[in-house]
Amino acid sequence: MKKTQYLTFLAATVGLLTTSNVMASCNALPSHAELTTALKAAVNPSGGPSNGGFDLNMWLTTVDRDGFVCNITFTGDDRGDQWPGSRVISAQKANTANAFSLPGLALSTANLFTAVQPGNSLFGLQESNPVNTIVAYGGSSNKDKFRDTRRYGTIKDGMKGQLIGGVNVFGGGLALYDDSGIIGALGVSGDSSCADHNVAWRVREALGLGTTATAYPGGVASTGTDGIIYDQTNGFAHPLCSDSAAGEDEVADTISASDGTTAP
Repeated sequence: MKKTQYLTFLAATVGLLTTSNVMASCNALPSHAELTTALKAAVNPSGGPSNGGFDLNMWLTTVDRDGFVCNITFTGDDRGDQWPGSRVISAQKANTANAFSLPGLALSTANLFTAVQPGNSLFGLQESNPVNTIVAYGGSSNKDKFRDTRRYGTIKDGMKGQLIGGVNVFGGGLALYDDSGIIGALGVSGDSSCADHNVAWRVREALGLGTTATAYPGGVASTGTDGIIYDQTNGFAHPLCSDSAAGEDEVADTISASDGTTAP
């Protein structure tokens, strides 16, 4: 066998093995259909509750514990019914929540906002793991890119089975846990970041993937969770997104997705 043929064969074999391993780890996470159902039930445009913010359609991405993308979905009738840019942002959020959570410590992306500001303890974190843009947008030619965009949010989305990377430091990303411990994360995007956090929380609760067999894994919020923190004196706080009477902070308090502190 010629050297070039051997290298091609070897690359293909490694690719098949990697894909097989990713599929196995993704089997521990909800299916595309299960995610779509839970997401649609969590947002107002598809018949769910209000989450504050703008009540828009949403994107959702899940990753396994190694950071490989397992599924991408959305709530609208078509990929253009929610902000197109939020597809990749949802993947960033999933990657971040997975990358910075542990079996005994869950950190939501909302918990990182204040810590990464200049002069604070995690400044620069958001630059540490850049998005793989080839994975994010797919293809090496215009034809490939067009083909991939039509598959965005479907079971054939080009991000699926790939390492997306990226760090996002506002609300919408949560680690996922089952009886074995941490199994990956989900990211939600498409509204204000505070509303995104509420949607992600509702979805995780609906899927039953927020606790381990023994207890909640623990977090930096005063409630001991990875809930969003609106107490601006806290080093892991997130800014208020809206000051409306039925804003995101009130919703978060109602669904136990915050530290229990209603923003001023």
